[in-house]
Amino acid sequence: MLFSKNKNSASSNATPNERVSVSLKSLIDLAKLATRINLHHSENRSQQSGGYVSRFKGRGMEFDESRFYQPGDDIRSIDWRVTARTGKTHTKVFREERERPVFISVDNRKTMQFATRGVFKSVVATKLASLLAWAAEYHGDRIGGQTFSDYECWELKPQNGRHAVLRFLNALVSKTDVTSSKPESSTHIFEHTTLEQILARLTQHARPGSLVYIISDFRGLNDSAEIHLSKLSRHCEIVLVFIYDPLEISLPAKGRYRFTDTVRDVIVDTMDQQCLLNYQQRFELRKQCLELLAKKQGMSFIQCSTLDDPLQCLR
Repeated sequence: MLFSKNKNSASSNATPNERVSVSLKSLIDLAKLATRINLHHSENRSQQSGGYVSRFKGRGMEFDESRFYQPGDDIRSIDWRVTARTGKTHTKVFREERERPVFISVDNRKTMQFATRGVFKSVVATKLASLLAWAAEYHGDRIGGQTFSDYECWELKPQNGRHAVLRFLNALVSKTDVTSSKPESSTHIFEHTTLEQILARLTQHARPGSLVYIISDFRGLNDSAEIHLSKLSRHCEIVLVFIYDPLEISLPAKGRYRFTDTVRDVIVDTMDQQCLLNYQQRFELRKQCLELLAKKQGMSFIQCSTLDDPLQCLR
């Protein structure tokens, strides 16, 4: 549903189609702007290519091989399986992981197909995801992610380079390539998609040390979904990107307004001051709960409305 547009918004020059959907070309054109984005939300990255100084548990290293134990080796690195099999003490050798997986989850459910001003929430989410993907490629990181509708979830394993970004962008614009039988992609069908299901899948696919962005209006976030978020935050750096429309903050000026999704009609009377107050409080409570959850679990929190410039929100 798109009811009106603010002439002063950043999207004032957009065509009607660009307000409700995006083209692959427009997402590719965001590549240069993405170089202005800093992806390091918790701690600064070291100067080596793709490496991060992480506050999360783990070595930030990848297993390379096992060799005979040498005096001075850390006993915590002893490879007990190889030692037991050979009868001689072996130690694990690690190599630095020079690329960090960046996993971007994008909500494309029906609640995201909405705006009263600016562009659809789904358009904002897609542009944010595209900017993040290009920024990750610019910093030498691997890009993967998922996009989910009310009944399906498409997932792409993190890979490097421009090809990985284009693969992800194409998935955002058209799901046809993602539903192919390629080993780096997968599709899951749900009777009805919930955030609990999506976050449960994220805990399985986002490897420890990943930088995970979840871009959504977070409708349907419940206790079970929060448990999955908590589990994910123990091993990954999580950034919650909250998308909303100005109408969700407060209803229009006094009057009777008709809203429709082409199937149902709702009449709202904004003359009722208590109704207006309750409406505003519900949104504020939802946003505060999300912010509190992010703070409690050590996650970053970003908010972006349908009127905002996605680049400025990320910067």
